[in-house]
Amino acid sequence: MNPRLAARAIDALHRGWPVTVSAEGSGYALLAIESASDDALAQFDAAGTADILVSASRAETLKLTNQLAAANPDQGVLIERTSWLDLPLAMALADPVQDLGSPLKGPFRAKLLDAPDAAAAALKLARLAGILPAFFLRAEDVATEVTVDAVDIEAYDDAARLAIATRARLPVGVSENTEIIAFRSPEEPQEHVALIIGKRDASVPVVRLHSECLTGDVLGSLKCDCGPQLHQALHQIAEAKWGVLLYLRQEGRGIGLVNKLRAYALQDQGFDTVDANVRLGFAIDARDFSVAARMLDLLHIKDVRLLTNNPKKVEGLEQAGIKVVERLPLAITANPHNAHYLTTKRDRTGHKL
Repeated sequence: MNPRLAARAIDALHRGWPVTVSAEGSGYALLAIESASDDALAQFDAAGTADILVSASRAETLKLTNQLAAANPDQGVLIERTSWLDLPLAMALADPVQDLGSPLKGPFRAKLLDAPDAAAAALKLARLAGILPAFFLRAEDVATEVTVDAVDIEAYDDAARLAIATRARLPVGVSENTEIIAFRSPEEPQEHVALIIGKRDASVPVVRLHSECLTGDVLGSLKCDCGPQLHQALHQIAEAKWGVLLYLRQEGRGIGLVNKLRAYALQDQGFDTVDANVRLGFAIDARDFSVAARMLDLLHIKDVRLLTNNPKKVEGLEQAGIKVVERLPLAITANPHNAHYLTTKRDRTGHKL
């Protein structure tokens, strides 16, 4: 079990390099479609016979799997390669945002996966890398940059190695008595941050888990409620005896900035925030709240008053050993651009005040 191999594989995917993923002794050589170039594809698959691996949810949209198979988000579907299935068409297969603009040529045919566990591990690796879960796939041995096993990928997705990197005093608008603490792990390049507001005492702190949102927090996007929630949370924590804002680098509910923008494009096509994520081949909510629990543990905080409308945050913390003694609602006024989004969160993901 070597999470650093998974980190190397993620780096290779970003660079458009092939990787080998195995599970239970079987595996595949893979080239991520999103980051592939014509030259890389030609080198990986000179004969043009590499089949295409996509998620079951994407395959269901393409009418290449049944609903039972599509219900398993980890399941992969193998699409048979044809002479006319080139890199641009493969990208159209991978990216649902292009469905309306570039009608698929087809027909496509699904094939049997010889190593479904390795395929599922490869799709998870793509999601961890923040790229579309779609690959050119070869079963035979070819030269790749790194070989990674499913257990390495599972080990990478583990908050236990998160540690405090540094801390400093940081006066902010809501309070001058504030300390910022940065956290990072050996494999993950993204740093998470905690902002401790007020003077710590024996009382239970008010805690907010806030997932990074560049568009909402920085650019003032009206499509979501992230920016207003962030600022409201800071004020509510400052009004308490003391508290902590955990700023988690889990953009787009864990799918990353680029994929969040793809989800925005799908929302403009009429899909809600839930269906957009699923259509892209990602989970409805891919965030890992054990990261937040680890941060609180490192801060020696065991009990919290959690500022959230999301019951899954309560469940996630409590499953990781943090006691939520009270859930505090975070009320935000809707606007014409995010009203449907907020309704979807309430009706389809269980958010409540």
